[in-house]
Amino acid sequence: MPLSQHNQTTENELRLVSSGVRPRQRYLAEATHNWRDSLILPNVTIRDSLAILEKASLRVLLVTDANRLLLGVVSDGDIRRGLIDGVALHAPISTVMNEHPTTAPHGTPTAELVNTMSRLDLLTIPLIHDGHVVGLQSLTEGLAKTHYKNPVFIMAGGGGTRLRPLTNDCPKPLLKVGNRPILERTICHFSKSGFSEFYISTHYIPHMIQEHFGDGKKWGVNIHYVHEDTPLGTAGALGLLPKNLPDIPLIMINGDVLTDINYSQLLDNHIQSSADATICVREYEHQIPYGVIENNNSQMIGMIEKPKYQFQINAGIYVINSNLVASVKLNQRIDMPTLLQNHIAQQKKISVYPIHDYWLDIGSMDDFSRAQIDIKNLNL
Repeated sequence: MPLSQHNQTTENELRLVSSGVRPRQRYLAEATHNWRDSLILPNVTIRDSLAILEKASLRVLLVTDANRLLLGVVSDGDIRRGLIDGVALHAPISTVMNEHPTTAPHGTPTAELVNTMSRLDLLTIPLIHDGHVVGLQSLTEGLAKTHYKNPVFIMAGGGGTRLRPLTNDCPKPLLKVGNRPILERTICHFSKSGFSEFYISTHYIPHMIQEHFGDGKKWGVNIHYVHEDTPLGTAGALGLLPKNLPDIPLIMINGDVLTDINYSQLLDNHIQSSADATICVREYEHQIPYGVIENNNSQMIGMIEKPKYQFQINAGIYVINSNLVASVKLNQRIDMPTLLQNHIAQQKKISVYPIHDYWLDIGSMDDFSRAQIDIKNLNL
């Protein structure tokens, strides 16, 4: 019999031990499955396990003790191989279980789980908390597109002066990397991650951007525009957004950033950290091409030959709560560092999120050339 029939839990225990309410569930609807039907004790026979496996319809059994401590995982393939090797049908299921299955901590972003399952050719991954089973992610469920209500705000008003003459008659976000404009790649990447509500800030040659994207229906998204009559800085356009935006975090990104960052994971991290804003950072290394002299009162005390220094630089991607968005007034000129510093001074929590994914700020001709190479070699 399934463990769920042997080990009844109280309503309170069920809240704690089962799937739980992940923070981002306030903002999206996630599919559910009867993963508890796949729980089984290690002494259940293979014959009985086959019936349970058929009934559960998840093509996997989770072998646990009476407290749901995971002992192993059994697929129909494991049973088939065991029978071929001569294991009897009356033998306990523990004789054919995989004692070292791939698992993931409960709360791991769905996109990350899907990537792991696709890479390892798995159909399911048990979700674990302190060694105990608290959920089961299936590939089929994971591939069902999650839809986020969170707005995405793309800053696309810059003049791209360092990319002239390419930007003489074309706004930088419409420059093509490979066969598609930078801005189109950004929107498509967000769309694949489940985001559909976009706001685009324009200033330089705005009609070209609006004519190319229109209302976004061609890409299956909704696009709205706000226009800066005069440049308002890297944060001022927030004051142009509608006042009736939903009271949920907004993702903001510079229009010249090329990246394959996992936006679902970024949003999860922001919500779980209880931050008022999250700033994405990128590791940047700088090597001084000379020997650096250390001195004290004109006396040399040491020398470092061509030292390397590492910094975390602003990646131009943010997650911002609605209270910070509302703090920017209409037509107020303000840059993002100033906005964040003002809120730090007000004891607001600003979280830092390191990017380890591909990221490139296309600010110069060298960057633009590099993007053309990367788009081919990295299959972005």
